[in-house]
Amino acid sequence: MDQSLEFDAIQIGQKASLTKTITECDIYTFAGITGDFNPVHIDAEFARKSIFKERIAHGMLTAGLISAVLGTKLPGINTVYLKQELEFTSPVRIGDTITAQVEVLEKKPEKKIIRLKTIATNQEGKLVLKGEAVVIKPVS
Repeated sequence: MDQSLEFDAIQIGQKASLTKTITECDIYTFAGITGDFNPVHIDAEFARKSIFKERIAHGMLTAGLISAVLGTKLPGINTVYLKQELEFTSPVRIGDTITAQVEVLEKKPEKKIIRLKTIATNQEGKLVLKGEAVVIKPVS
């Protein structure tokens, strides 16, 4: 469910998350939208010869789940990205269930800016992405 929290209601340490299973359709759709047809994502034969031994999801597809949490849960609707730092720590494979989570680290009330820790883990709890986001939460 989408929500919009008022800046003043958001607390340091507050968390929100979203969970999604990555499908083959997700990967093809992302490739079509972005134009990123790297064969490690879409060509099974090529991917078998890669360091991953199978097709993997685009890193930015996983990062997009972070964006979904920020824009629909915490801080929620009307949130605007200013900055995102990302480190991809493990590949995401077709069928992996990814949980993207954000945690409020800092608030700057004078400009309605929020800094958040961003992570994503797979169904085994393994970290697949980590970073920090900076967003602005104007009046809802």
